[in-house]
Amino acid sequence: MKITDMRMETYLWPRTKPIRNGMYVYPNAGLNVVRIDTDEGISGMGLAGGIEEAPEVGKVISEHLRQYVVGQDPFDTEKIWDEMWQPKLVGRRGITTRVISGIDIALWDIKGKASNRPVYKLLGGYAEKVPVYVAGGYYEEGKGLEELASEMEHSVSMGARAIKMKVGGVPINEDVERVRVVREAVGPDVKVMMDANCAYRVYEAIELARKVEKYDLFWFEEPINPDDYKGHQLITQATSVP
Repeated sequence: MKITDMRMETYLWPRTKPIRNGMYVYPNAGLNVVRIDTDEGISGMGLAGGIEEAPEVGKVISEHLRQYVVGQDPFDTEKIWDEMWQPKLVGRRGITTRVISGIDIALWDIKGKASNRPVYKLLGGYAEKVPVYVAGGYYEEGKGLEELASEMEHSVSMGARAIKMKVGGVPINEDVERVRVVREAVGPDVKVMMDANCAYRVYEAIELARKVEKYDLFWFEEPINPDDYKGHQLITQATSVP
């Protein structure tokens, strides 16, 4: 089996209201779909997430990477990844990495279809179920504490046993109040996580974490820049929130 074509299709549409997290505003929603075709009529699809605000950049990167994909055996996922992962051009984060991830997902989709097996079986998985969480709690114009609580209650009513909310977009004490409202809305048996999208400095992250310890947070995601290893150590040592 050989790969005959690869392309990225971008779908973008405006949100009714922009949403934001601790760092960024998202006026649009979208999908970036990597499609890979083979000479045996099997096609794979993968999602290259997180590039909705720069789809033209994603398409250019996809076209550049096409030379490392077309003509290859789709089962050679490690080889293809290695050839795309050029140290001087590709880092461990950013749009290029996200496009490569979409390509890799599409290749595994082909492998699953060709083998007539779900991909988790090809990877050696055995569990029929995995724990999931619902991500939400974004900041939005006109969205107060009551609306935030209703959103989280709705997620739980659909069966969610874990939810994640955004922090870092308002003063710390306001976020403490938001966390309190969410915990009260979902009850003590639902896991609650918070995600700052790297919005804080170390001392700010410590202040927030200490103030919400009593609300039994399951984790505190991306409090600061991911490369600040010492900062993460200081936060970990200063609070009981994971």
